[in-house]
Amino acid sequence: MSHSIVLVALDYLRAKDPRRTLGHASLLARLHMVPGLDVRAVEFAVNDPSFRREELLSAILRGIVDGRTIVAIGVYVWNESVVQWLLPALRRSGFSGQIVLGGPQISYAPIGIDAVYSTADVFVRGYGEDALAKIVLGDEDIPGVTRRGHDDSASPTVLDLATLASPYLSGVLAALPFVRWETQRGCDFACSFCQHRESGARLRRRKLSDERIDAEIDFFVEHGVHDIAVLDPLFNRDRAHAVRVLRRFAERSYAGRLSLQCRFEHIDDEFLDACERLDVRLEFGLQTIHRAEMKAVDRTNSIPKAEQVIRELNRRRIHFEVSLIYGLPEQTLASFRESMDWCRNHSVPTVRAFPLMLLRGTPIHRDRVRWGLIENTDDIPLVIESSTFTRSDWEAMRVVAQAVLHDEWDVMHTLAAEVH
Repeated sequence: MSHSIVLVALDYLRAKDPRRTLGHASLLARLHMVPGLDVRAVEFAVNDPSFRREELLSAILRGIVDGRTIVAIGVYVWNESVVQWLLPALRRSGFSGQIVLGGPQISYAPIGIDAVYSTADVFVRGYGEDALAKIVLGDEDIPGVTRRGHDDSASPTVLDLATLASPYLSGVLAALPFVRWETQRGCDFACSFCQHRESGARLRRRKLSDERIDAEIDFFVEHGVHDIAVLDPLFNRDRAHAVRVLRRFAERSYAGRLSLQCRFEHIDDEFLDACERLDVRLEFGLQTIHRAEMKAVDRTNSIPKAEQVIRELNRRRIHFEVSLIYGLPEQTLASFRESMDWCRNHSVPTVRAFPLMLLRGTPIHRDRVRWGLIENTDDIPLVIESSTFTRSDWEAMRVVAQAVLHDEWDVMHTLAAEVH
């Protein structure tokens, strides 16, 4: 059995994000339940201008107790280059213990990921809380866990979310004015650009226990949390669950803001009635209004339903926003502008447009040659060219996206035209 673990978080933080992320905190809360385990957290934001790789290495080495210490690292698209530098640096520094890797870059990887991280020892595909606890206890046969030289399965871990410890109620996360929160994980849709489903299979949604959800709501109200971003990939997929959660907030007279990721097709009057009792911000990932682009990424939208819901949201004065993606297969500069215009013409108050990324293990990553998708060489690669748009077109899309983000609807097309 290992008696100590260094849990490393290499995050990409936005302006108002808490320093400790919800995912990292959930792992810590679970590890704290292991009797006699010395858990040491190392947390860095790789997008912080002051971030230095050497300081990260030193912090990890200071946390290592002895040769039985495990170093566990979450690997994401934004920290891939840092991890690739860090692993051999750890070995060169004399660390000979186990290195465990998890996170999306591992979870969605095909068989053979051990060749990509040749100095790591253990790979966790899927939710890591229980798997990591079993690893430190010395278990050998753990679903979803493979080892260097034997990475012959891409099956995910097994986890019952209803049994997980709450990072908030256990004290791992503080009740700050702004928090990120979850009530469920996974998504049963199959968008080809998204990692919320398991690689090769649809991920069954798993809900946290009602008891934990209610207790955390009470905790937020009692501690004056006034801005909650709910990380559920699709908060309103289960209408009954969504309405129950909203009603709990209303019953506790919650006066803060709730940001919820939703889908137009699952909006009904009962849900909107519950929203009206609170300060909600509904976020809809529409991505595109064009059928060919929807089909290319397996993300079908009912545009008539979206129009109906938008009219009702505006009538009820419920805050909402719509997000689009630029760089999609089959997309052109003209079609992207048309999606933007559709939002303006339907009185969408806030529009956000994000560049397409080819995330590891997703169908669109696998089929990138089919669509002629070309990425740039940034630390977080973005699709900048395809068989239907040029690099110049993409630059014009980027200008449009930035202009709309600042509500510059009137200058949007002028700026894009100048770039193009």
